[in-house]
Amino acid sequence: MSLTNRILIAMVAGIVLGCLFNVALHSTALPESVRSALDTYIVSGLLDAVGRIFVASLKLLVVPLVLVSLICGSSSLANSSRMGPIAGKTVIFYLLTTAVAITVALSFAVFVGPGDGVVMEGVANYKPSVPPPLVDVLVNIFPTNPVQAMAEGKMLQIIVFALLFGFAISRAGEPGRRIASFFRDMEGVVMTMVGILMTLAPYGVFALLAKLFAEMGVGVILHLAGYFFTVLGVLLFHAFVTYSLLLKGLTGLSPRILFTKMRPVWAFAFSTASSGATLPVTLRTVERRMGVHNSVAGFTVPLGATINMDGTAIMQGVATVFIAQVYGVDLSMMAFLTVIITATLASIGTAAVPGVGLITLAMVLGQVGLPVEGIALIIGVDRLLDMVRTAVNVTGDSVVSLVVAHSEKQFDESVFLDPNADADTNQGGTSERELLTPTG
Repeated sequence: MSLTNRILIAMVAGIVLGCLFNVALHSTALPESVRSALDTYIVSGLLDAVGRIFVASLKLLVVPLVLVSLICGSSSLANSSRMGPIAGKTVIFYLLTTAVAITVALSFAVFVGPGDGVVMEGVANYKPSVPPPLVDVLVNIFPTNPVQAMAEGKMLQIIVFALLFGFAISRAGEPGRRIASFFRDMEGVVMTMVGILMTLAPYGVFALLAKLFAEMGVGVILHLAGYFFTVLGVLLFHAFVTYSLLLKGLTGLSPRILFTKMRPVWAFAFSTASSGATLPVTLRTVERRMGVHNSVAGFTVPLGATINMDGTAIMQGVATVFIAQVYGVDLSMMAFLTVIITATLASIGTAAVPGVGLITLAMVLGQVGLPVEGIALIIGVDRLLDMVRTAVNVTGDSVVSLVVAHSEKQFDESVFLDPNADADTNQGGTSERELLTPTG
């Protein structure tokens, strides 16, 4: 059985078992001692431990993978003077897709009206976090201590340092070539570690989803069905319609092939709800299954995991309309425009802040005069929606990487069309370097 199918089976099994555990934990038919033991030793014990170890293992690879990939990519791009155009295209496409996402979300939410008839409950229980000033965020992108940035996982600072280091390698002559060779070898080793971790993915995915649904169940969705399914519908529309049009229109590539190859990445994104934790798998898939050369993927994918927040922007758009309807506030066209601009810029401005989705939502609500306490209304289903919007975010990272690589002729279409690409991991076929050789 393929790894993708094993991960999908683990997802379904984890959700089903988690729902059964949820019923058991709230059942009065079972003795209190049995329910306590089930919660202590299985849900909060075994499942929690396995899931946390799995996520920690994913995060373990993020910093070294981003560092070596960006250094390799920027050092090779610097010689061809294409770093500037690639960076410009990448940022423009990420901002464009985010603006489209928030616009579509607002349009759907106004049409559906998910907040009509919803009674306010518990709105006083939420204490919003204060977003940092935009100027401070922009200044903090540039590291004063790259080692500290790596230790603390500050991705934007790591990206800046890696780009500067890679550029310096390309200008250092023979010493630079020796260092570049070392980092290419390091990249191969880190990608092998990713492959090893992927073989253990079904167990981690199963544990994460089983624990989540054991604690939450599915009943929480029913209380906010209008909001939940509106956000879910816009997320699916953006993933399968917007990205398909972008990919087909700008590259001529088949969206069906893209979505087929994205399945393992979606499984990781859905179970971890973290673009950063999914980054090793996304980068491996974009390079080795889709044929994007490392010189492009090593820049676009880490940057996308840091600043591409299409899924979060969709949540913010629907949530803004939902909260406005609950409080009986009519939003003007200027307010909608403010939401679009604020959410788009916030996708970059607060990318390194933990809990970025709710923090930036507080910023958006404040800009249009809505009470930030209304966020308490949607917290109950935010964790489930966060899983889906993370899958949307990594899809956007992959699509933009393909579009930029195709425009720069740093793309091997034969790898993209090959359904068995990256099978060398298990069967000893084509080497990684051969897979990553561009046609241009």
